[in-house]
Amino acid sequence: MSTTAKTIHVLAFADAQLLDVTGPLQVFASANDIAVQRGLPAPYLPRVIAEGGGAVLSSAGLAMLAEPLPDTPSDTLIISGGWGVYAAAQNPQLVDWVSQQAARARRVASVCTGAFLLAASGWLDGRRVVTHWSRCEQLAQQHPQLHVEPNPIFINDGPVWTSAGVTAGIDLSLALVEA
Repeated sequence: MSTTAKTIHVLAFADAQLLDVTGPLQVFASANDIAVQRGLPAPYLPRVIAEGGGAVLSSAGLAMLAEPLPDTPSDTLIISGGWGVYAAAQNPQLVDWVSQQAARARRVASVCTGAFLLAASGWLDGRRVVTHWSRCEQLAQQHPQLHVEPNPIFINDGPVWTSAGVTAGIDLSLALVEA
């Protein structure tokens, strides 16, 4: 096992679903706790990131303190979902950053409706994907180049992972740790 911690960037934006950010974040933090308890180095460096950094207000009304978008590659880039994803997917600078960062990451994932931002970046083109069951039809209509499947809790298609609803993002993150 490498002694270098793998950077896990969880992308947040205004009106992100709080659990889409904190669920995956806690999975990697708990994996660190288990490793340290066993006398091993922490395998992950989990970070919340957002355009501009600073306080990001979630859809639940709780602000998260985020680091600015990094220039360095992510080992794993996770795109959160929530009502704010539609505005985020219309932000050309953010979409471009996601596209470039995803190309440099070992793994890329979206939680729930985070698939809309990842799709806007072009990173899901031609892939099997899932999102929240209530948004699968919308995702398929807006991005006909995707193969949207409404039933899985998460899908792994090469280096890209997508999950259904918010708790499925935790299942996806557990699978990322296992992998």
